[in-house]
Amino acid sequence: MSLRVLAPGLFATVQDLGREGRAALGIARSGALDRGALGLANRLVGNPQGAAAIEVAVGGFGAVAECDLWVAVAGAGGEVRLGGRAVDSHAAVRWPAGEELRVDSFVTGVRAYIAVRGGIDAPLVAGSRSTDTLAGLGGAPLRAGDVLTVGPEPTDAVPSIDVVPWRAHAAGPIEVRLAPGPRADWFAASALALLFEGTWAVGGAADRVGLRLDGPALERVREGELPSEGMVPGALQVPPSGRPTILLADGPVTGGYPVIAVVTDASLDALGQARPGDGLRFSHARLIE
Repeated sequence: MSLRVLAPGLFATVQDLGREGRAALGIARSGALDRGALGLANRLVGNPQGAAAIEVAVGGFGAVAECDLWVAVAGAGGEVRLGGRAVDSHAAVRWPAGEELRVDSFVTGVRAYIAVRGGIDAPLVAGSRSTDTLAGLGGAPLRAGDVLTVGPEPTDAVPSIDVVPWRAHAAGPIEVRLAPGPRADWFAASALALLFEGTWAVGGAADRVGLRLDGPALERVREGELPSEGMVPGALQVPPSGRPTILLADGPVTGGYPVIAVVTDASLDALGQARPGDGLRFSHARLIE
């Protein structure tokens, strides 16, 4: 079973839940930036929620099925057409052989996940089928003409679901919870106040590696740089400009800029849907996060 990519749009890759627990080997987690949307798309077609799917950024993706398939699209919002007719996102849809699936430009959010029943059977690299755009692990970003193999269908029937719990990406500031960073003491008290009270927005430099933020400069009280130390997705690194960069799933596993705070795991999915210009509002994490 397979499908053929007609148009990858701005950027499309194969992603699953990534390579958790391999940072000591120098391997980033990678994987879907919106893990909730990946899991939902997979559940709709009866896959395990971590099965590999196509992550589409911004939209403009097209593909044709080379055999009869089931498909579900979840995450960012935009028109989905199958064989030229509009179909629902966030629902399992039969995808007949020879018909073209189109996922148009998104009007909310940045990333959608196209799950096909059986999952995308890309080669496993270090335990994952995900593309790591920084390290070059996994398959290359998708191109027109690529043929993706689909794995065997699960034995259970396609779930019968009428309504799914899904909230569209909000137009207002994205609420992001922060835990204290390991180098918070490198910054003035005024910098910590600015971090939580200032106005922040996602800058133009935003990809799977990280989000550079526009906002006030955060003042340090210590000079110099650190020896490289471990980094995790969600780390707010502060370079000499004073404006933080939030590392995402493809971010480096080490870095030398001080980390003033770390985004909680529960807030990371929302950042995967953040567009350049979107506002961010930081708040203190609770202990259970």
